Amino acid sequence: MIRLASWIIGSLLVAALAAWIISLPGTLTLEFAGYRMQPRLGTAVVLLLIAAALVIAVWAIIRRLIGAPGAMARRRAAKRREQGVEALSDAVVALQSGDPARARLMAREAQARMPENSAAKLLEARADLALGDMPAAREHYRALIASEKTAIAALTGLYDQARAQNRPEAALTFARKALALAPDSSWAGEAVFEDLTQRGQWAEAVAMVNAEIVSTREAKAKKRRKQAVIETARARENEISQPNSALDHALTALKLLPDFVPAALIAARIYISRGEGRRAQSLLRRIWRATGHPDVAALYAHSQSGASAVERLKRLRELIELPAPHRAAAMALARAAIDAYDWPLARQALDPFAGADATQGVATLMAEIEEGQSGDQGKAREWLARAVRAPRDPAWTADGIVSDEWEPLSPITGKLDAFEWKVPVSTTTRPTPLPPAESVGLPQLPQTEPALPLAPAGNPQ
Repeated sequence: MIRLASWIIGSLLVAALAAWIISLPGTLTLEFAGYRMQPRLGTAVVLLLIAAALVIAVWAIIRRLIGAPGAMARRRAAKRREQGVEALSDAVVALQSGDPARARLMAREAQARMPENSAAKLLEARADLALGDMPAAREHYRALIASEKTAIAALTGLYDQARAQNRPEAALTFARKALALAPDSSWAGEAVFEDLTQRGQWAEAVAMVNAEIVSTREAKAKKRRKQAVIETARARENEISQPNSALDHALTALKLLPDFVPAALIAARIYISRGEGRRAQSLLRRIWRATGHPDVAALYAHSQSGASAVERLKRLRELIELPAPHRAAAMALARAAIDAYDWPLARQALDPFAGADATQGVATLMAEIEEGQSGDQGKAREWLARAVRAPRDPAWTADGIVSDEWEPLSPITGKLDAFEWKVPVSTTTRPTPLPPAESVGLPQLPQTEPALPLAPAGNPQ
């Protein structure tokens, strides 16, 4: 309604202005080529306005005619670009749909219509890689490295190609180049970091972790754990050759993760070898209260060099009271009691856990108790038979591999911090067969508590 009223008012004003101009008094004399005209002043103004409008209209037509070829070229370019964008979109869809042949065809069509478009070139290279045309993919990617805009994407493609061709050295080279160009590149950083850890270059690896900038609480916790694992790996590597340096690394790891069992075990072993048994015991008591890990109890029992089995049992009784708070504590106490030939104590410790849900470790220890206390071969064999079928005890496990002690890397995948203390899902070893009835001795099943290592095992291959 307001617009209609405004239009009407505007029209009336224009009409009034035109009427006023036409009614202006006076005449205007014009002479041109021997002709003389004397129109009224208002009429002359109107004629002048009409002439100006005609000139403008003629000039617009002439301009349109002169610019027609350029306009047609721009329309053709816009249409080609529209078709190129559509082809590019089809290429993306085809590649994601698992049709790399069509993706390559559409990418080439997009390049034909948009020669300067980098996305089309990258899509063609990715399609070549998916089709297994490695030489073509390599040429496309290498051509894209020259541009700062596409260098990282090209290096990503070359890295994927090298990994697909099982060329780890080439893949690492591309990852290092990408990391140099873009320090924030996550895939490149992970690739270089993984290579450093697998080569055992722990100083460089921890330097990379220290350089990471994290903001969230979760990211900070992951960073601290990664640092602690690397420091523990350094301590483990130097425990024999450079014990003082190894102790520093182990204590650094414990500052980052106060309850990290592998670091605590290394530090305690070094304290024991230096004759600082009290410091080792203090550390192990703290870790035991926090984790209840059986390796901690075993090392605590051996914290005094040259101690007899009875003395080891006495020392462990300081750490574990009956009834044992959990299965690991009961097994550790029973192991020490068996070594000291204190059969009643060993049986008392295991009784709460020797029911239907007894694990392999409990069943094996009970077999030793039956054999050692009463020489009852029948009961001992019953426990050994149960041990074969019983659930397994927790162990250091990574990718289905069980290790006697913690290792920093998985021997299968090379992943850092892969070993976990948990019940193994499966085993690659066969159970020890039962001996014939006339056999006097008992077969030795795998010990649930591994023998105490005074020195770390060699680095995983």
